[in-house]
Amino acid sequence: MRIAAVGSALPPHFYDQDTLLAAFREHWAQRYFNLGRLEQLHRNVLVGGRHLALPMEEYAGLDTFGKANDAWIRVAQEVGEAAVRNALAAAGLGPGDVDTLIFVTVTGVAAPTIDARLMNRLSLRPDTKRVPVFGLGCVAGAAGVARAADYVRAFPDQVAVLLSVELCSLTLQRDDLSIPNLIASGLFGDGAAAVVVVGVERTEPGPRVVATRSVFYPDTERVMGWEVSERGFGIVLSAEVPDVTRRFLRRDVDAFLAEHGLSRRDIASWVAHPGGPKVLEAMQDALELAPDALELTWKTLREVGNLSSTSVLLVLEETMRSRRPAPGSPGMLLAMGPGFCSELVLLEW
Repeated sequence: MRIAAVGSALPPHFYDQDTLLAAFREHWAQRYFNLGRLEQLHRNVLVGGRHLALPMEEYAGLDTFGKANDAWIRVAQEVGEAAVRNALAAAGLGPGDVDTLIFVTVTGVAAPTIDARLMNRLSLRPDTKRVPVFGLGCVAGAAGVARAADYVRAFPDQVAVLLSVELCSLTLQRDDLSIPNLIASGLFGDGAAAVVVVGVERTEPGPRVVATRSVFYPDTERVMGWEVSERGFGIVLSAEVPDVTRRFLRRDVDAFLAEHGLSRRDIASWVAHPGGPKVLEAMQDALELAPDALELTWKTLREVGNLSSTSVLLVLEETMRSRRPAPGSPGMLLAMGPGFCSELVLLEW
């Protein structure tokens, strides 16, 4: 199985962090007594700016979950279509070559799902298999690549496309003054990415998916996720995330690599999800990585923020474009997310 290409699409509405912070200060000025704390939280996430699904002035009108979700359905189709077209073009393929479309998200709901709504927009074949997945959160980019590889392992002459669309700004709870929500208001951005994965009987070039590993950590359901109510998605974001990373990630990565006769020293490229500064520092500590090993991950965080499941795919896209290791080098794609869980994908470049 090979990753033939990655394509991305970001909404055109980009705002630097100072502009966004000013808007939040104005919105919360009458209710939040410590605006200095708000600014500190936004500065601490080290995000320079973010793309938003809508122009900033339109968010005031999203006063119900239904309105926010309607906006999500509309924009998800726009950026989702663009990401898939970009990925297919990069792979030298067309919509008629797609045998299955896996769709992942955690920021909106729809039935028919977004993948169904893209069937006509993309002119996909009527027999294209669709697999919509909701709820994996930040881990879904890596997990989606793994599940696409599972599919083409069973059907080695076929093409699977993974599409991730995350419009995090449309989930923001404007009346929630909890620390997790204030952090989320400064950390998360919007965008989409698609990955083309092909079976061994195909001739498209790209890094080979050698193996994958899913790990679930028992009794960690309250570490990360949503509390869903009539107001929409309320963030659950525990301070334990870096601790869980330090406690388990090295053990899991070492065991996974050992099964393939490898160690962390053999890995030429680390394609990691940019969960936030504290999570990335914990990841670097746990895996004993060189200071520049996660440079592209840090770059993505600074430039567009955390896009949940889409983020690790943006790092993969940039790695394939500008930091591709020598042929035959091992690589690791990894992410962690709600469950709490991790997903590991061993690559050979």
